Amino acid sequence: MCGICGTVGISDKTLLEKMCHAIRHRGPDDSGYFIDSGIGLGHRRLSIIDLKSGRQPMQNEDGSIWIVFNGEIYNFMSLKDVLEKQGHRFRTASDTEVIVHAYEEFGEDCPRHLIGMFAFAIWDSRQKTLFMARDRLGKKPLYYTIRGGKLLFASEIKSILQYGDVKREVDVTALRQYLTFGYVPAPRTMFSGISKLPAGCTLTYVHGKSKIQKYWDLNMEAAPAQPQPEEHYVEQVRQLFTEAVRCRLMSEVPLGAFLSGGLDSSSVVAVMSGLKDEPVKTITASFEEGGSYDETQYARLVAEHFGTEHYEVVLGSKDIGLLPEVIWHFDEPVLDASAFPEYLIAEKAKKYVTVVLVGEGSDELFLGYAQHRLLPMMHSYQKVFPGFIKNGLVPAAAGALAGIIPSRKARRYLDFISNMGKALGDQREMYRTLIARFTEPEKQRLVTASPEGGEDPLMPFFAGDDLLDNMQSFEIKVNLPENYLMNVDKMTMAHAIEARAPFLDHRLVECAAAMPAGIKLRGSDEKYVLKKMMTGILPGEILRRKKHPFTVPIVDWFEKDLKELTEHLLSKERVEEQGYFNYDYVRKVLSKNNPNYNQPLALVYFELWHRIFIESDDVYKPTLKNLI
Repeated sequence: MCGICGTVGISDKTLLEKMCHAIRHRGPDDSGYFIDSGIGLGHRRLSIIDLKSGRQPMQNEDGSIWIVFNGEIYNFMSLKDVLEKQGHRFRTASDTEVIVHAYEEFGEDCPRHLIGMFAFAIWDSRQKTLFMARDRLGKKPLYYTIRGGKLLFASEIKSILQYGDVKREVDVTALRQYLTFGYVPAPRTMFSGISKLPAGCTLTYVHGKSKIQKYWDLNMEAAPAQPQPEEHYVEQVRQLFTEAVRCRLMSEVPLGAFLSGGLDSSSVVAVMSGLKDEPVKTITASFEEGGSYDETQYARLVAEHFGTEHYEVVLGSKDIGLLPEVIWHFDEPVLDASAFPEYLIAEKAKKYVTVVLVGEGSDELFLGYAQHRLLPMMHSYQKVFPGFIKNGLVPAAAGALAGIIPSRKARRYLDFISNMGKALGDQREMYRTLIARFTEPEKQRLVTASPEGGEDPLMPFFAGDDLLDNMQSFEIKVNLPENYLMNVDKMTMAHAIEARAPFLDHRLVECAAAMPAGIKLRGSDEKYVLKKMMTGILPGEILRRKKHPFTVPIVDWFEKDLKELTEHLLSKERVEEQGYFNYDYVRKVLSKNNPNYNQPLALVYFELWHRIFIESDDVYKPTLKNLI
């Protein structure tokens, strides 16, 4: 694991050193550079495999091919055997060198042969070609910009911004997308002219021209095979998941797991414990507020059950001061409150481990979110009673309940019911209504900056008839890589921790996609096949728990400690000076009467990001004090 960067059309070691320095947190163990006519490659190393000889940039035997690589290839030993039989000779025991020879053997098809998480760039001096690739599920980020015959790329945007000719401007279409999703879907970023390479894609750059190709996709609408007995699917998942965990235990440095006490992370810890001789190191977060925010009792239960070496980190409102650091590491505003505990857990974990396994991906694979139950049910009722549900029952229910449950939380539900009623019958708009931080009418009142158009990231995913397939496809291909996995990568790499997600082994993902929906979601019982697999292994209390989303008391923190700061950050003078938002509507968003707590946070996150990345003379780690 590490950080990578590079340039084409520029040969400037000073620039390359600055680009590497900006991402030094990703790889504190070593740095390396390759510079030739019109090409520069930079690398910051976090040593995990082949500690002695795995330095980068790395070359082939004759120096015609050079690579910088971020990630881990779990099948590199078996792939190395295949390549050696084809006559390739290796000088190191690293997975990096295997990619070099895989490129020599398979050309631009080489990513198809890799199992793991990766973002890499290869310079082929014979073809004068830069070839970049990002792993299938987007576990590792890769950004780039092309302007004036020059290309710059890096693991993080702050590295690209070291080049003075890169303008720091807001992409207004990306801003509108952020206000809907809480993040910016690929290929856009919040920076105009800087792009993300989408998950499962390669980019080839030769003679000033670029070509992006998709080398892997997940077909959610593939015709299912003949239905099998339940036990068949349970055993299939068991074998693939166990293998996914096993290969992710490969490490020459200490390894552990993040444990929340939920089904997903507990399953990871359970399988790790069965495969390792020594106790698993586990780390979890708790909150000073306690109550519904505190799940440590379940994490402790799992830790005791498997005899782990368990550590806890306690968070409180004092930690809100870290918000600028969190945004700085993200490079973009990402409206994910779980970033705070992830950031602090990683900081704590660094004292004990360098690699952690995490439970991300299970909800997407095995239909674990509330919308997987709610939306198909509503859609079915609407098809049976097309006019009554949309025009009669929903408005009547919203109106009747409005006077009965006036609390802020209740008003949020009522707004949702009303908006959902308007969207019924349109799969895409139903889903948008469910996930949107700001609805389309709200964005029209809030955003003053042009343009209003731009592509709709949901459009390609809602062309089919199966609502579950459509939702699952979007969540795996867009929401997962650019939201949840971005969180995992940026918050762990902030402390030079490598996070590995066994649920997102692409072989397990493909298996889950091909399963009948009924084996994943049985009535109201989400992740049914996973629960069946873990029966008799996990404590019954964990298996019987209703899904509990990981919640953070960030709203309480803001209202308790940062209300005055929020008023300052989004003052009338400030909002009107920037020109992105209508101040009258900003006041409505900040009002106590606003039932949607995500909306004030979205504006505060954007404002802090703007001060850090657009207005600041440099992009080095800020503090709250120096931003106000």
